[in-house]
Amino acid sequence: MNARLEQDLTALDELLAATQALSSGFLSGMEEWPASMAMPELPVAELPREGIGAAATLEHFREQYGPYLAAGAGPRYWGFVTGGVTPAALAGDWLAATVDMNAADKGGAAFNIEIAALQMLRQLLGLPDVFAGSFVSGATMSNFTGLAVARQWLGLQQGKDVGQQGMAVLQQAQVLSCTPHSSIPKCLSMLGFGRDALVKLPAQPQREAVDVAALEAWLEQHKGQPVIYVANAGTVNTTDFDDIAALAALKQRYHFWLHIDAAFGGFAACSPQHRHWLRGWEAADSITIDAHKWMNVPYDAAMIFCRHQELQAAVFKNVGAAYLGDPAKDFNFIHHVPENSRRLRALPAWCSLMAYGMQGYQDMVEDNVRQARQLGTLVDESPHFRLLAIVNLCVVCFTLEKPAAELEAATAQFLTTLAERGAVFMTPTVYQGMPAIRAAIVNWRTTDADVQKVWQEMETVYASI
Repeated sequence: MNARLEQDLTALDELLAATQALSSGFLSGMEEWPASMAMPELPVAELPREGIGAAATLEHFREQYGPYLAAGAGPRYWGFVTGGVTPAALAGDWLAATVDMNAADKGGAAFNIEIAALQMLRQLLGLPDVFAGSFVSGATMSNFTGLAVARQWLGLQQGKDVGQQGMAVLQQAQVLSCTPHSSIPKCLSMLGFGRDALVKLPAQPQREAVDVAALEAWLEQHKGQPVIYVANAGTVNTTDFDDIAALAALKQRYHFWLHIDAAFGGFAACSPQHRHWLRGWEAADSITIDAHKWMNVPYDAAMIFCRHQELQAAVFKNVGAAYLGDPAKDFNFIHHVPENSRRLRALPAWCSLMAYGMQGYQDMVEDNVRQARQLGTLVDESPHFRLLAIVNLCVVCFTLEKPAAELEAATAQFLTTLAERGAVFMTPTVYQGMPAIRAAIVNWRTTDADVQKVWQEMETVYASI
């Protein structure tokens, strides 16, 4: 055995204790740690010849990177759509790394943990058991998986097996959506559709949700042509939702695959106050839901729920590998998702679901929505800011009250100053052609006091630009 490895194995308990102390120190300061910070440029990294050992490496990490560990999991990181990590999910993630089990291995607990986590998720989200689930690395890969299965379905409607024969056999391949997340055209590029296959339909006035009449008109004009429709269940700028119940009704009359991108908004199903947004989603063919957002488990984790297991296996099955089992006889997640090597990312989710249950997630969702609406009200009543859309769920989309000619530069300066001060982090966007700002609140740590603190910060920064 290598001398450094043998030394670290002997001192493993001390190493884990030091790691725990470093982690605890970071977590204990999370409430006040900057939500964002810039790091100076470092010299080119050099690989040591002999290695310095784990303890020295941990200390080197603490000195070089420790001061720049921004609180991306903190209560006022409102950029992108990033949840924190619940205590139970953190424990589960540590255990997942400790046992380091391949989630495809049916010889131990890993496979059954994923099955149990998915069973509980269906109960939490109100999805029928016909939706087989799988954990993947994030919402992009979940959308990729759903659209890959949709591609297989599209081929079968034309009498072709795309998984076997390739995309060249398809005569037509169009994907419809209204306000798709950027991962959708990315997935279309990776899947061979090409970004040009995306047909963007008009939205309802002052909304990001599809004009259902326009969709119906398109389907009527192309009647008999099988297509894929990507529905939004929580858009990036305003967490707006397509009318999923109306889409389900259209599905009875027209020939299309319904994929619902519910990466942002799927967890609205946890709350009786907000699950109406998802009414009818049980009619979907495939559904994307992210876990490192409102579920508040560590990166990277998401789920794909699909009601067509045979099609899913036709795309992702491993052939010619006896050691991986027969996909026709023996269910295994590796025959239903892109990855063969799969981290046990279901364990943090399982731990958090067990620890906090239905009520815990209902409270998390309802608290964050209430906080987003508090911020929305403050913005709407302010002479300095302008609310650009109704706060549907957890995202506040707003802009500055500045002359149009100054707005782009003022917005950039506002966000730069806000990030430098570190109390909160938000991201820029463009809403209906206007430079704008979005605040996404999906963290279990966020409190009403954080909203007030951020508001004071926003007023201070506005006065300085």
